[in-house]
Amino acid sequence: MKTLIEPADLSFFASVGGSGSLSAAARELGVTTAAVSKHLSQMEQRIGTLLLHRTSRRMSLTPEGELYLDHARKILGQIGELEHQLGMAMATPTGLVRVNATLGFGRTHIAPLISRFTAKHPSVEVQLQLSVNPPPVTEDAFDACIRFGEPPDARVIAAKLASNRRMLCASPVYLKKHGLPKTPADLMNHNCIGIRQGSEAYGLWRLRTTKPDGQEQAIKTRGNLSTNDGEIAVRWALDGHGILMRAEWDIQRYLRSGRLVPVLPQYATPNADIYVVYPEHHRSTSRVRSFVDFVVREFKKGQ
Repeated sequence: MKTLIEPADLSFFASVGGSGSLSAAARELGVTTAAVSKHLSQMEQRIGTLLLHRTSRRMSLTPEGELYLDHARKILGQIGELEHQLGMAMATPTGLVRVNATLGFGRTHIAPLISRFTAKHPSVEVQLQLSVNPPPVTEDAFDACIRFGEPPDARVIAAKLASNRRMLCASPVYLKKHGLPKTPADLMNHNCIGIRQGSEAYGLWRLRTTKPDGQEQAIKTRGNLSTNDGEIAVRWALDGHGILMRAEWDIQRYLRSGRLVPVLPQYATPNADIYVVYPEHHRSTSRVRSFVDFVVREFKKGQ
């Protein structure tokens, strides 16, 4: 008997149906728009009906597409409930947990934490992948991701690990030679160390006064050094090459020692609070829930 609906189609269409466009779905799934369109066409061919009205700019569900999406979400929810019941039945967490974190933070903070977790839960296998940028939020890429800044996608669960803010800083050697900026506009006359990470516009620093009605200023910075590795950027700042915007978590030991000093501390920068995020269907999976709970507890201990 010919199979009209493949199991993988359910999570695929749940992502496509909630994305608003094929290109947005492609970004979420981590594939090309052409691949999404091809998969969708194959589904429609097997089923024998159109699921989406789509143009180059937008798409909308057909009545059949709305029916398909509704049932797909219900089935995925039932699968999640089954996972929950199976997980609750297991006295000891077991299985694979795939974790993603950024390069420097993952190496310095998450890898030691995973070492302690696996010592406590030897039946759990953990795969840690470090990357410059956080991966797209998908159903199956990672079981848990450590991210800076609250994820914009409501389809994942985000547990805050620690408060964190970005700060401007520089070495005393640099400031002695070039002077201390007094206003955000002064930054345009300084060498600023660039970090090419994430989706934020490169070299555009947003600052506002800490007063309740403070106005935000967007400053286009310049400099002769840039990198996609935060640790390298911190090293350059320590060597006296310029002013850096970096998460307080990454530079606090240098601020305490005086090797770096705050610049324009009366201005607030975008926060970089630390979160662990994971897909909704892993909410009650024993191995993932145990890992998330462990991470949250460990970060609270350190505060």
